[in-house]
Amino acid sequence: MQKKILFIGFILMLITLHLKAQYNQTDSTYKRWFIGSTIFLLGNLATTNPPDFVQLNIGYRISGKDAITLEPKTWKYAWPNGIHPFLNKAYGKEEEKFPGYVREYGISVAYQRFFWKALYAELNIMPSHQVFVNNAGNKIDNGFQIFNTYRIGHHIKFFKDKFFIQPSIAITHRFYHTELPNGFKQLDDKWSKFVFGEPGFHFGFNF
Repeated sequence: MQKKILFIGFILMLITLHLKAQYNQTDSTYKRWFIGSTIFLLGNLATTNPPDFVQLNIGYRISGKDAITLEPKTWKYAWPNGIHPFLNKAYGKEEEKFPGYVREYGISVAYQRFFWKALYAELNIMPSHQVFVNNAGNKIDNGFQIFNTYRIGHHIKFFKDKFFIQPSIAITHRFYHTELPNGFKQLDDKWSKFVFGEPGFHFGFNF
């Protein structure tokens, strides 16, 4: 219930924010490069099943309305990606848990386009290497996945555009992956390749 309240509040925040975000190349404060990450790094503080998540965003503004970002990242997870982590009660249930976990290493390439004031749309494509580990902590297999994210969000500037945040909402899509090992596959096959309404919250510094 608490997760649902936070999620609804997040959606309302996206709807009510109307701040200008597009950049003017003639503005003396316009900066092309930025670096940042995501607030979901705080998930590493969890006492149960922490994701050991690391992400670094390195971005470049092609124009005042267009940006491209590289995002090297790694994390681990023990439940299928097709389960919504906030809205589906199956997430975190023992009967849906993999017989171990998956560790992923990937680099996303994201293209972002501002289309009205602070609103932007983003396509994020991430090829990743997967390592499957059993409950005993032993590696049992390798895999490969292409994971896409289709995102819409707000860009909000602070401190004379030195700092920004980007709350967003997304559809995630497991576009392609190699066959999962036995025990993982049976659980993963139960769920959709898409998750709708997954929240995001990036932050960054311009330079």
